[in-house]
Amino acid sequence: MGGMERRGFELALLGVLAVLWGSSFAFIHLGVQGFGPLTFIGLRCAIAAVVLYLVMRLRGITMPRDAASWRAFGIQASLATVTPFLLIAWGSQEVASALAVVLASTSPIFAFLLGFLFRRAEPPGWRKGLGVTLGIAGVAAIVGHQGLGGGSLWHMLAIVFSGALFALSGYTGLSNFQDKDPIVPALGAQCVGLCVLLPLGAIFEAPWNATPSASAWFGLFGLALFSTAAASVIWFRLLRTLGVVATTSQAYLRVPIGAAIGVFLLGEAFPWAAVAGTALVMAGVALMTLRAPGRTPIQRS
Repeated sequence: MGGMERRGFELALLGVLAVLWGSSFAFIHLGVQGFGPLTFIGLRCAIAAVVLYLVMRLRGITMPRDAASWRAFGIQASLATVTPFLLIAWGSQEVASALAVVLASTSPIFAFLLGFLFRRAEPPGWRKGLGVTLGIAGVAAIVGHQGLGGGSLWHMLAIVFSGALFALSGYTGLSNFQDKDPIVPALGAQCVGLCVLLPLGAIFEAPWNATPSASAWFGLFGLALFSTAAASVIWFRLLRTLGVVATTSQAYLRVPIGAAIGVFLLGEAFPWAAVAGTALVMAGVALMTLRAPGRTPIQRS
């Protein structure tokens, strides 16, 4: 596969990831109506782990057993599997999914800034600088039209903080699992997540007393199969091929995707005036993923 074709394929995967994670906010909004946040995210980890394990066995891949690998899985689970999804699940109890997807779309901004801390970011050229600026402007425009009165301040800030954790997990995932098949850290993080969350859910939420509706079950399995199992494998692949900043830029792409799903699936309102903000978001993504002249076809950030 040539350089241009290879990059086109990776950018297509970036779009798929945006769809999978954009839909996660609607799945979470449905699921938390029938499950407590701890139980819901724990079950999501368990279902995704079963699917990933079966795929891994079919491919003949084995999981590492050394302590260092499982410590790395624990770090990744805390940053990308457990804490951010708990924050989103908790915040989604008071925030509409269309607004939640906007608030969580700040991860590319955090990734861009954290890159300087980890000394892995590219020099702040005009393309990425302008891309970040347009992305911020687009998100601000959409938030302004949505109205920040859609939920409590703390619930909204919790969802924003989840974006920072996702950005940080990109750098830890790139450094800790660069030499592993993407399915290995994806499965390891889910295993750690279910071992932590299911016992906590049993203690604090008494899930045996819950009576989840069909829509809550739909949200659980949709989140586990599509927005977790499939998305995790794509995420770890793109960290190596596109880099952290470019991969987290799918958060901008999932703004219009997640908002549209909230409108059509959940009947939430999304004003047409937000189209201008969406255009800014898409322009920001294009600039953040655009290859500068003279660079290799796939460049990590």
